[in-house]
Amino acid sequence: MFLEYYIMGIILLPAIIFAIWAQSKVHSTYSRYSQVTSRRGTTAAELLEHLKRVCYLENITIKKVKGHLTDHYNSHTKELALSDGVYNSSSVAALGIACHEFGHALQDKDGYIPLKLRQIIIPVSNFASTLLMPLVIIGLIFGFAVEGGGLLGEIFLWSGVVLFGSATLANLVTLPVEYNASNRAIKVLRDSVTLEEDELVMAKKVLNAAALTYVAALLISLLNLVRFLLIVLAHRR
Repeated sequence: MFLEYYIMGIILLPAIIFAIWAQSKVHSTYSRYSQVTSRRGTTAAELLEHLKRVCYLENITIKKVKGHLTDHYNSHTKELALSDGVYNSSSVAALGIACHEFGHALQDKDGYIPLKLRQIIIPVSNFASTLLMPLVIIGLIFGFAVEGGGLLGEIFLWSGVVLFGSATLANLVTLPVEYNASNRAIKVLRDSVTLEEDELVMAKKVLNAAALTYVAALLISLLNLVRFLLIVLAHRR
């Protein structure tokens, strides 16, 4: 039994290594291209204010937030937040990241289906994560310690599997949303002539590196689901 649980733990190791590498790739790529100033010299905030007008998105508020790479778009408040290092920067990296978040605003405007699905699934997944450990613990208690509690224990454990599945689904839906936002970002940068072709290549590298973190999150979530399934099956034996 100990060997089985040890093997189950090892299952996650490749995904964890990949996630660490992906995070390192993001920071190194961003650091490199944040030193490359775009030839036009437009700052990220200036570009987004311009894009708001030409794309008829004047209801979007552009604001600065503290932190490193804390950029995000909130579809509920219609706020597009740029981090300290991006807001006033005219670097290739900053413009790429800013337009990626603007890509989410465009998705929101267009009613992009995967974005709508994510908006539904993420809150459910976050709520489910708060129930996960209690369900697992109760399931194990009923399964091992309580006489006649095997069936009830299995119900709790399989409920835990469903909750793990919701997290995996949330990460799965996130992938097309993020890749689509990056594709929209490159199109916006090209159409607005903000970056020249060689600069676009650099911006793509930044966005592709960032996308790897979402791939890593999905991989970890999927392997966690498999690992938990194996634990439940081992418990049944």
